[in-house]
Amino acid sequence: MLTTLYIENIAVIEKTSIDFSQGLNVLTGETGAGKSIIIDSINAIMGQRTSKELVRTGAKTALVTAQFDDVNDTVKAKLAELGYNNEDDDTLILQRTISATGKSSCKINARPASVTVLKEVAKNLINIHGQHESYELFSPDTHIDYIDSFGELKNELEDYREKYKKYKALKKQLNEANSDESARLHEIDLLTYQTTELFNADVQPDEIEQLENERIILMNSEKIFTLLNDSRELLDGDERTAGGIEAVESAMNYIQRAASLNADYESISESITDVYYNLRDCIEAISDAADSVESDPQRLEEIDERLDLLNRLTRKYDCECNELPSLAEKMQTRLEELLSYDKNRDQLEADYKESENNARVSAQKLSSIRKKTAKVFSERVREEMSFLNMPNVQIVTQFENTDFYEKGTDKVEFLISANPGEPPRPVAKIASGGELSRMMLAIKTVLASTEDIDTLIFDEVDTGISGSAAQKVGLKLKEVSKSSQVLCVTHQAQLAALADAHYLISKQVEDGRTFTQVKLLDFDGRKHELARIIGGVNITDAALAHAESMLKESEIL
Repeated sequence: MLTTLYIENIAVIEKTSIDFSQGLNVLTGETGAGKSIIIDSINAIMGQRTSKELVRTGAKTALVTAQFDDVNDTVKAKLAELGYNNEDDDTLILQRTISATGKSSCKINARPASVTVLKEVAKNLINIHGQHESYELFSPDTHIDYIDSFGELKNELEDYREKYKKYKALKKQLNEANSDESARLHEIDLLTYQTTELFNADVQPDEIEQLENERIILMNSEKIFTLLNDSRELLDGDERTAGGIEAVESAMNYIQRAASLNADYESISESITDVYYNLRDCIEAISDAADSVESDPQRLEEIDERLDLLNRLTRKYDCECNELPSLAEKMQTRLEELLSYDKNRDQLEADYKESENNARVSAQKLSSIRKKTAKVFSERVREEMSFLNMPNVQIVTQFENTDFYEKGTDKVEFLISANPGEPPRPVAKIASGGELSRMMLAIKTVLASTEDIDTLIFDEVDTGISGSAAQKVGLKLKEVSKSSQVLCVTHQAQLAALADAHYLISKQVEDGRTFTQVKLLDFDGRKHELARIIGGVNITDAALAHAESMLKESEIL
């Protein structure tokens, strides 16, 4: 369950920490006191979209931290799947920081996480029912999801979607195969030309780089020959000039004669002798290199033509030179498919019919389970709504068969009759705000028995409800809170009186700035808050007495 919610610099909340308890937690306060900010903060920690407008004026960043204790096995499995195993398996801490520039960062157990990962984990922790969610009932497209959730049809739905995906892909291929014959012939002509062009080009790996290197050498062949020849002449001389090798040879002879007269000069003699023979080797190597230099204008022209072809092909087909051979292979494969059109089309049509049949069988199985599930679900919702002061309500789940789509072949819509003698009609046409709120609460109550979520949040679920109906809504939330932690924002005294923990949200102005505070109320504080809700600004003794009696009665429940 959610044990602690810490909020810093969110809207008018400068800093507050709320410790929630098990059971039914109720939040009340004047309109505009900041109750919605608590919900916005929880939404932020759940990875929902946020805005920099949430950051308190003058602050650089806002922070929300939520601690959960005794997390369920579903959450543990999800954490393990995402790589967030923690040493304390029963405690989980989620954190989100929002900057005034609009950027945000998230952490799970002090480790960095993306908003997507945060959202994936949080959806198994908290379920929020806001005022707007009731209006989802106006859209029949959402009704089928409630049936699937209640029936725990995830596996059946995934099995169908896998077959539906294959059916769609084959249908697309078949439609393409049945396209205009002239387009097929045109593509054959184009591919025939392109594959011939590419295969004739016979592109080799790294060919452009090799050709460019060879081109550079050929373009500089004359310059290289001149440099090598000049180097050789300086060392070996020519007909007119003695080379450096002769001077070294003379020096070598002189040192050798000196060494024959005095052994102290032998090491010098050996060194200069080595130099002489090394220079001889260098002269021979330079001569060989100069002799091997070729000036080949014809080869240079061939290289230029080849590079021009390769560069033109890479521009034409918009790819790297090394990718041209594989592109040719792909084109050849496509060309063969088009040339063997009739054979491929027959096989494709057979595969398509098989996939269509598989998808239909899976959809029929899913539909059959849905219809059985819908009967149980409708009756359970009707029972819950009957308890919520709608004793004559009728709920009918209407099924309509459709073409394949991502949820099967069923279109589902809830029909409701709130009064005797009235036939069931679509929710959007007859349900009032109060009836809508109670129907959604009934659905949430029924789904709570199948969803592995430990914390349920109801944001003003009592909208449009008063009197005994509000009392029944409170009793229902009290019942749900026995198996799940419930947080509820309310304006109804009947509901607030049933709380296990009652928090007052209030605001005050200091030095021209607004501050919101959250306070856990004791018995006397709860009595005064209930009296305020009942009587308004002027709290009378009668209102206090009534509030006290409501609290004492709730203790019996």
